[in-house]
Amino acid sequence: METNVTAMAQQQPFNPWAIPDSFTVYHFAPEEIRSFLHPHWQTQKAPHPMVYYLFGILYLVIGTVAVGGNYMVLRILGSFPSLRTPANMLVMNLAVSDFLLMITLLPEACYNFFLGGPWQFGDLGCQIHAFCGALCGYSQITTLVLISYDRYNVIVKGFNAAPLTFGKASAMIVFSWMYALGWSVCPLVGWGYYAMDGMLGTCSFDGLTTNMNNKSHILASTMFLYVIPIIVIVGCYYFIVKAVFHHEDELRQQAKKMNVTSLRSNSDQQAVSAEIRIAKVAIINVTLWIIAWTPFAVVCMLGTWGDTSKITPYICELPVILAKTSCAYNPVIYALSHPKYRECLKELFPWLCIVVETKKSSKHGGDNQSTGSTRTEVSSATTQA
Repeated sequence: METNVTAMAQQQPFNPWAIPDSFTVYHFAPEEIRSFLHPHWQTQKAPHPMVYYLFGILYLVIGTVAVGGNYMVLRILGSFPSLRTPANMLVMNLAVSDFLLMITLLPEACYNFFLGGPWQFGDLGCQIHAFCGALCGYSQITTLVLISYDRYNVIVKGFNAAPLTFGKASAMIVFSWMYALGWSVCPLVGWGYYAMDGMLGTCSFDGLTTNMNNKSHILASTMFLYVIPIIVIVGCYYFIVKAVFHHEDELRQQAKKMNVTSLRSNSDQQAVSAEIRIAKVAIINVTLWIIAWTPFAVVCMLGTWGDTSKITPYICELPVILAKTSCAYNPVIYALSHPKYRECLKELFPWLCIVVETKKSSKHGGDNQSTGSTRTEVSSATTQA
């Protein structure tokens, strides 16, 4: 009998990427982490061991770009006092949130994946890892909502807007961290859970336990940290785009009454219209936010309120990767793409060969300043959005 089995096995073509279906995540996990591994992973086929090294490279690339980009933002704001405006304090807080998220999560994730996948830091380390991710991630979400509201306030309301002061900006930053702390500490004190992800290299929200304690936590956090924020962000950018379109239409009507082609200079006429620029910026901001956080909401809701069997190791890891990717492009979207930041970036890091537009405005003038007078021009509005 054994001879026949051996002969049949020898006739099969060799495939180094093929692993048996019986090789589950639970079987792949070492004994020391099986005690806090969710029972769901006893039935899910484990990824090929080589995949863990590929994830390690991916995390290393994301982390390097994110840490570098957010460091540049913080370095610019620390080196040029003229950029330390109330609105830029929110941008700085966003960079701090993203920077801390990368510093607290990426080292152990890369370490685990480059060692072949299994978690190396025990149950306590898993809880701390997940808590740090939730704290910094929630702070990022809240800060993006506050930035959107500030831009809505100063662009749409114009002179009628109450200017953002340093006191208000500081209060917003404190609120963002306290709000994030309140939600992220919940699983540590009994409402909801943190758990190891299916790839065994990271820990985050428990999107598999179906008792009412965890289901209510997932539902509440999805509502207050995904649904409501996305409504606010989409609403703010909708009214920003609407206000800019209305402003441009007024300029065209005024030019028509004066029998001129445009009220703008020749260089402004040759540039892309303000409506198109503001619409592009709004669409990019909203789309990237949705891409970053929708998978977390969908996977957690599917695992707790829907069909748990559909949650595989790869599906479980997808939200973790996309959320961390946001830390890489946030500094570009909200800071480094703005003209004043680019001028400072070129001065601090000339080896980057940054190309900046030549303007007559004073060098290193405060970009993103939340004062009504700086919002009456559409060009200022497009820079802010």
